[in-house]
Amino acid sequence: MAAAGGGPGAASAGTAGDGPRTVYLYDRRGKESELGDRALQVAERAGFAGFRASVCQTLGISPEEKFVITTTNRKEITCDNFDETVTDGVTLYLLQSVNQLLLSATKERIDFLPHYDTLVKSGMYEYYASEGQNPLPFALAELIDNSLSATSRNVGIRRIQIKLLFDETQGKPAVAVMDNGRGMTSKQLNNWAVYRLSKFTRQGDFESDHSGYVRPVPVPRSLNSDISYFGVGGKQAVFFVGQSARMISKPADSQDVHELVLSKEDFEKKEKNKEAIYSGYIRNRKPSDSVHITNDDERFLHNVILEEKDKDSFTAVVITGVQPEHILYLKNYFHLWTRQLAHIYHYYIHGPKGNEIRTSKEVGPFNNIDIEISMFEKGKAPKIVNLREIQDDMQTLYINTASDSFEFKAHVEGDGVVEGIIRYHPFLYDRETYPDDPCFPSRLKDDDDDDDCFILEKAARGKRPIFECFWNGRLIPYTSVEDFDWCTPPKKRGLAPIECYNRISGALFTNDKFQVSTNKLTFMDLELKLKDKNTLFTRILNGQEQRMKIDREFALWLKDCHEKYDKQIKFTLFKGIITRPDLPSKKQGPWATYSAIEWDGKIYKAGQLVKTIKTLPLFYGSIVRFFLYGDHDGEVYATGGEVQIAMEPQALYDEIKTVPIAKLDRTVAEKAVRKYVEDEMARLPDRLSVTWPEGDELLPSEIRPAGTPIGALRIEILNKKGEAMQKLPGTSHGGSKKLLVELKVILHSSSGNKEIISHISQHGGKWPYWFKKMENIQKLGNYTLKLQVVLNESNADTYAGRPLPSKAIKFSVKEGKPEKFSFGLLDPPFRVGVPFNIPLEFQDEFGHTSQLAADIQPVLEASGLSLHYEEITKGTNCVIRGVTAKGPVNSCQGKNFNLKVILPGLKEDSQILKIRLLPGPPRRLKVKPDSEILVIENGTAFPFQVEVLDESDNITAQPKLIVHCKFLGAPNLPVYMVDCSSSGTSILTGSAIQVQNIKKDQTLKARIEIPSCRDVLPVEKTIKLLPSSHVAQLQIFSLEGQKAIQIKHQDEVNWIAGDVMRNLIFQMYDEGEREINITSTLAEKIKVNWTPEINKEHLLQGLLPDVQVPASVKDMRYCQVSFQDDHVSLESAFTVRPLPDEPRHLKCELRGGKTVQMGQELPGEVVIIITDQYGNQVPAFSPSTLSALSIAGAGLDNSNVKTALQENSQSISVRGIKFIPGPPGYKDLCFTWREFSDFIRVQLISGPPAKLLLIDWPELKEAIPVINGRELQGPLAVQLCDQWDNPAAVPQVKISLIKASNLKLMPSNQQHKTDEKGRADLGVFVVSAPRGEHTMQVKAIFNKSTIEGPVIKLMILPDPEKPIRLNVKYDRDASFLAGDIFTDFMVSVISEDDSIIKNINPARISMKMWKLSNNVNRPPANAETFSCNKIKDNEKEEGCFYFRDKIIPNKVGTYCIQFGFMMDKANFLNSEQIIVDVLPNQPVKLVPEIQPATPAVSNVRSIASRTLVKDLRLNITDAYGNHTGINLVGTVVATIKDFKEEDADTPLFIGKVRTLEFPFMNGSAEITSLVLAENSPGKDSTEYLIIFEPRLPPLSAALEPYILPFMFYNDVKKQQQMAALTKEKDELSKSIVMYRSLFEASKQLLDEMKCQVEEAKLKEAQLRNELKIHNIDIPTTQQMEHIEALLKRNISEQEELKKKPRRSCTLPNYTKGSGDVLGKIAHLAQIEDDRAAMVISWHLASDMDCVVTLTTDAARRIYDETQGRQQVLPLDSIYKKTLPDWKRPLPHFRNGKLYFKPIGDPVFARDLLTFPDNIEHCETVFGMLLGDTIILDNLDAANHYRKEVVKITHCPTLLTRDGDRIRSNGKFGGLQNKAPPMDKLRGMVFGAPVPKQCRILGEQIDLLQQYRTAVCKLGSVNEDLHGQLQYLHTPDMKKKKQELDEQEKSLKLIEQKLGMTPTRKCNDSARHSTKVDMAECPVPPKRMRREATRQNRRPKGDLAN
Repeated sequence: MAAAGGGPGAASAGTAGDGPRTVYLYDRRGKESELGDRALQVAERAGFAGFRASVCQTLGISPEEKFVITTTNRKEITCDNFDETVTDGVTLYLLQSVNQLLLSATKERIDFLPHYDTLVKSGMYEYYASEGQNPLPFALAELIDNSLSATSRNVGIRRIQIKLLFDETQGKPAVAVMDNGRGMTSKQLNNWAVYRLSKFTRQGDFESDHSGYVRPVPVPRSLNSDISYFGVGGKQAVFFVGQSARMISKPADSQDVHELVLSKEDFEKKEKNKEAIYSGYIRNRKPSDSVHITNDDERFLHNVILEEKDKDSFTAVVITGVQPEHILYLKNYFHLWTRQLAHIYHYYIHGPKGNEIRTSKEVGPFNNIDIEISMFEKGKAPKIVNLREIQDDMQTLYINTASDSFEFKAHVEGDGVVEGIIRYHPFLYDRETYPDDPCFPSRLKDDDDDDDCFILEKAARGKRPIFECFWNGRLIPYTSVEDFDWCTPPKKRGLAPIECYNRISGALFTNDKFQVSTNKLTFMDLELKLKDKNTLFTRILNGQEQRMKIDREFALWLKDCHEKYDKQIKFTLFKGIITRPDLPSKKQGPWATYSAIEWDGKIYKAGQLVKTIKTLPLFYGSIVRFFLYGDHDGEVYATGGEVQIAMEPQALYDEIKTVPIAKLDRTVAEKAVRKYVEDEMARLPDRLSVTWPEGDELLPSEIRPAGTPIGALRIEILNKKGEAMQKLPGTSHGGSKKLLVELKVILHSSSGNKEIISHISQHGGKWPYWFKKMENIQKLGNYTLKLQVVLNESNADTYAGRPLPSKAIKFSVKEGKPEKFSFGLLDPPFRVGVPFNIPLEFQDEFGHTSQLAADIQPVLEASGLSLHYEEITKGTNCVIRGVTAKGPVNSCQGKNFNLKVILPGLKEDSQILKIRLLPGPPRRLKVKPDSEILVIENGTAFPFQVEVLDESDNITAQPKLIVHCKFLGAPNLPVYMVDCSSSGTSILTGSAIQVQNIKKDQTLKARIEIPSCRDVLPVEKTIKLLPSSHVAQLQIFSLEGQKAIQIKHQDEVNWIAGDVMRNLIFQMYDEGEREINITSTLAEKIKVNWTPEINKEHLLQGLLPDVQVPASVKDMRYCQVSFQDDHVSLESAFTVRPLPDEPRHLKCELRGGKTVQMGQELPGEVVIIITDQYGNQVPAFSPSTLSALSIAGAGLDNSNVKTALQENSQSISVRGIKFIPGPPGYKDLCFTWREFSDFIRVQLISGPPAKLLLIDWPELKEAIPVINGRELQGPLAVQLCDQWDNPAAVPQVKISLIKASNLKLMPSNQQHKTDEKGRADLGVFVVSAPRGEHTMQVKAIFNKSTIEGPVIKLMILPDPEKPIRLNVKYDRDASFLAGDIFTDFMVSVISEDDSIIKNINPARISMKMWKLSNNVNRPPANAETFSCNKIKDNEKEEGCFYFRDKIIPNKVGTYCIQFGFMMDKANFLNSEQIIVDVLPNQPVKLVPEIQPATPAVSNVRSIASRTLVKDLRLNITDAYGNHTGINLVGTVVATIKDFKEEDADTPLFIGKVRTLEFPFMNGSAEITSLVLAENSPGKDSTEYLIIFEPRLPPLSAALEPYILPFMFYNDVKKQQQMAALTKEKDELSKSIVMYRSLFEASKQLLDEMKCQVEEAKLKEAQLRNELKIHNIDIPTTQQMEHIEALLKRNISEQEELKKKPRRSCTLPNYTKGSGDVLGKIAHLAQIEDDRAAMVISWHLASDMDCVVTLTTDAARRIYDETQGRQQVLPLDSIYKKTLPDWKRPLPHFRNGKLYFKPIGDPVFARDLLTFPDNIEHCETVFGMLLGDTIILDNLDAANHYRKEVVKITHCPTLLTRDGDRIRSNGKFGGLQNKAPPMDKLRGMVFGAPVPKQCRILGEQIDLLQQYRTAVCKLGSVNEDLHGQLQYLHTPDMKKKKQELDEQEKSLKLIEQKLGMTPTRKCNDSARHSTKVDMAECPVPPKRMRREATRQNRRPKGDLAN
């Protein structure tokens, strides 16, 4: 800087009066002047006269000589401006005149030290965060932005050129960006070099490179060219592209060209030589002077500089040292990046409506922007493209595939206005027309593979967001808006189908009120603002804003678009919902099925014959049903679905095919399909011909005996025509199949059909189908011989659902004569004497069942049995009936016998039958014992032995053979029964025979019989019954002395409680009342219930155990004695009732709760009773004994104690117990009566709530200071207390806060209730109130009374950071012309304390402008929004924001301007509205009110044929189409001219004149008619021009005329013929241009795809190499699975590391009120090692709580806020020269060498610190606090180190990891030099940083995610490229090429007929018809290739339509 001298920074430091200055003089008065400069010292306080004299003296010039002294900007130095112009370091010229040419170049010293914003905003944005795209086009866009701003005031063409100079013969590669803008002065060029010197920050002497800047007026789409903004982009872009930049510029009013070179090499050289880096020279020279270019590498600059000659003003940026990868990209991807630029500047190039190819272009201000890109390479023709010619950028595609649009405006809170447009891309028949973006593909494969007709994702738009975002008309590429609430698909079914929401695209247009990043890649806050709840959306209809519900309007518009433009399919006849298991799992369901659809005006139903297209092969068939994916119900519209087709003819194809509905052939007639089916059917086999060459013919329905043979068969297959055939006719989808004949003989039986013979015969070629003789048919039954034609491969007897020909012959086989017999099924069991049958079965020789015809006498034989039978039956069922057998069988199980049956006369005449013969039915009963009289004892049972016998005396058995015995002679006697069903014999017994009260013998009768067998006689016996000798009675006695008292059953006995009943005895008697002696056996059977243990000896003596009487009178004891044996169960029981004992105790009982409130009586009462030793109440009280009761207790208040005798309960009641107030707790009360006493304990609790106290709150004497809008210092908590200040634990008491209405608290004053402890936490309040002292009071409501708490005083201080209003300054006297620039607006935000708020993000300040309508005060949704400009360096006032160069709207009217400040996402602060009137600009051109058609006239008599124009009104407009010139008066002259500018034979107007004049007044000229003269001269079939030229004397400049071309013919007939030919030629021209654009688009797409593949490969390889550096190797197969697994593992590992506990600082940090506060020292640093962290934290313990600020002002503010309690440290008060050098070596190094070898690992303590943020500031803080403090392992190591260091230098403080400290003076030891353990530091300890492994994993995760994206992209672009290559070779494309050739030939012939030369007509077309042709013939962009080519494949082939 010193060497450079001065510069902008220095210039502002001092002026003429401040001290001596040095200036540099160039003498350029003549050629002989010296080339160099002269340095001249200007004395302090010198004036212009003295300065001129010094100049003359220095240069040896006579004082009288005439010359001028000027600045490099040719500003003459005079007395008036000397002081402000001649500053230190300025360069001056000596010239003969101000406008003199520079005879030789000069150098001007400049400085371009970066502005301080370089530091302040360095971390705010990253420049080229490329998001997977190459950022180079966006860098070039920065340079185009500068050029657009520079050319924004151009009247004519705004030309911007990018030249890629890659021709090695002209030097090294370079990129040049040139424009014809206003250029820059040397001062402006100097300013350009200053980094971050934006148009907002230029103040003072910083002269803007946009001098005279005013905010541009609002224009449609904000196309104001105000996009060169921040002072960053141009320089970043230049050094991103290359290493060096040469700026060449010439302003319009200057003679000089200014040139400045910035290069990396130059900076490095200056740094190396220790020169001032940011200084240099600007070369000032004359135009086209390139003598200073001597480097061969830059020889191309000679041509660049040579082009300066004819330019009035310009700027050129020449970048050299271009990066090699950029050169490759620019060459290989030329089409791609030029298309991207065309997308970015689409609306600048094509105007607010965009590139509407279908409509003609309006003449307007946007047709003058000419951005041309050219690339020059060695040996190649230059590539030149104008961005206006690119027709495949995305916006062009969106505009031209849309059928309708929905315009709206969004009014953001404040003044923000966004224009928006939504476009609808309809579904047409079988495809979506939504254009595809190659950068964001929505389809992963070519749509021709559309077997998937349904798309589960977002259909047309895919996953792309709806809106692209434009800022000041220029695309911001990395920001898009997904959607708004009102245009998202509804959750329930809406007006339009859900898929319609995916057919919309959109664009949002903002102005600079929305902040973008400096690189213009992203918006900072657009989506947040738009989605704010206060954002108002309005619809724009016919240019007018409509206030209506935007969501309803949008839904209706979408429904309208769907119904108007979607050519969709209507599904009808709903059948139901199914799942389709044949599909992949994700697509199996639900599917709705339908029987009909309506499509393109036709109805298709189930059963209808159809044909497919685009299937291989083509399918013919009938419709089965239609499928539509989704859960639908009833009729529905959809974009596609699937159809299920049954292939026809079914005889050939038994198949069901499912194809997309789109593949149905809509052109084919059903008759054609039916004829095809019939033709196929006629070729099929029809019948069989069968003959029997060898006899033995089988006749139909013949009955044959078993074994009869069937003869040989000869067979032929015939079709319907009777032709023999051996194979199927060939089908359309496979070769023909051979036919075989299968023979089967089938036996039909009840169990089913069974094949017994099966043969297959094939045709032998020379011999027919043949089957041999069959002789093995022997089985009986019905048979079928079946001949069936089958297929060779599959043996199928049907083909495609239709049976092949067959023939069946039915016959039967019957049995022969009987020759043997067998036994049929017999009916066992066989019993003695019971007849049975023997069935017989007869068989023939094959074993078939036969019948007996002749008489026969069977013979029966069996050993040991007598047998006879009744008869034998004949016929089908032959049976020997009535066979009877008799004889002994020994047992009930029977005996086996062999029964031989002989039938004389048969071949096999005898058979043996094995039978088992069982005993017969019962005949008699046998009973044992045999005696008639039986003796038994009462109570016993008697057994009888019984046997049942048959007629042969065999013991027999049968079911239900039950023997009964009934006893007679006494009541209730038992009945004996026994079941002899199984054995026939058993013991008959039962229960004991018991007769009651028997005292002597008794006689009974027993009758034994079988009830079920009446024919078996009963048996009777006599019984004699004796009395029983068993126990029958049990009695209990109580002995009192010698007397025994009987205790009867269930008696009640009274006894003293707790006593024992002794001397209980018992006695037992038998049935005859005889006493029974107790034996051991009887004693064991006696039980008692009162004790488990019984003394057996006592029982033998008749004694019972003692009974213990219960201690409580409430308990009664039930005593029971029981005896039980096998014969009887006896018991005797009694109850013992206890009686109270003597009084023993006093007992107190507390009724009604154990708690008593302080000052209150105990609720309830104390009841006192007297009890015995067991607690049984004893009645002892009487009225006279009450006085003996006394009560005592600590703190007891006896004043209200009352006692009363309760006679009914014999107790004393005590009430009115109360305690003297004191501390709460438990109290003991002692009750005494006579010698008895008892204690009870009660809890004394606090009294009822009476007070409210604050918890943990400061003293209430002084007001607490609070900044308005900030939080209170802590939570507000209250405690309920009683009147003695004891906490009252009363829950659910309502607590409220009483305050004035102007004191506002957040959260708002809510109802709070106390908790279980009586506390209520009201939370931390944010306080808002006017400045001054305010009070608030906490109150509680308890039992309908109010308890008032203390009054809290708050001192509210104004918030210096809270905005309350906006201050706007501007020139109020300025006038505003349409399309001009607004005056500058300066906006500042004023805080509560009336100061300007600084440190505000400029993006939060915005300006809105809208046209006033109906006095609407609020900005509409379509209001235009602008962002503020960058601050210039001369604008020093901090906190002010400037809106410059904002374009005035180009339409006249009254507009409203309002500025807004976004305080947060939801709140805007608006300024007062500024009303401006926009007036028309200067007149520019003459235009027709309505554009007339091109006339075609002749020179015949008919006036109609000669009329050129009728009723034409011509108006004067300004450059923006505003009607102006109302006050102008003049004429409009119409002249006819030849197209070639030749005047010979030019047609004449009527009257034979060449020109006609028409009056011009009131801003327009009326031309009622313009007619050619009859027989006018003129060449036949020639085009002429009518030029309407305005002549208006008041105007100095000529206006642009209006030109109308017309065709001239010599006669009417030819005129008519030529008109028809002209029309035909126009149609052909349109069609040819469309064809050419299609082929060009296909070629461009192919090149683009190849580039994309290469780029994707490069990206993938680059990322793979980066992964290898991280030791991650990705396999070539299964990449995605491997990547996903790695990502999952790394993310999991990283999460685990983050979850691990780390040391953290628990000291609360200070709230950062502004950017000037860094925070507390404890939070600024982190230390990894625990021991080091402990000792360093302790060493800095006194500073850990200190708050560090950047400025003393901020520190003072914190000091004031905390009343001086908070330590503060301002950084601007630190003397930095004494701070340690962080790179300095440890003291044991001297001159780079080790002085001694230390122990204990010494290291500077500061080197162990890591800083998460603000590294530079933190190094300053800790450098000052720690200095050179060193840390070692232990005290011994530290002492050794200090001892060695002090030998050579001063030793700093030493710390040890064990916690010791040696001060710098050598002192150590003592508590003050020993660190406590870490837990004693109370959280004041430095935290630990995130583990290093966690950071490494984060880098790996980021790389893996990038690599995954790159792999997906590579696969996608490869698939696209393959699909495109296939498409280009389809027959359809070849056909289109042929059609193009034919049409070009036709066009050539028509042009010859019209007499036109093709060359001339091409020029003509270019000159007059460009708009029409381009509108009709788009070049399909990349995202729409497939859609366009599909359109061109339509059967009609009519491209023109």
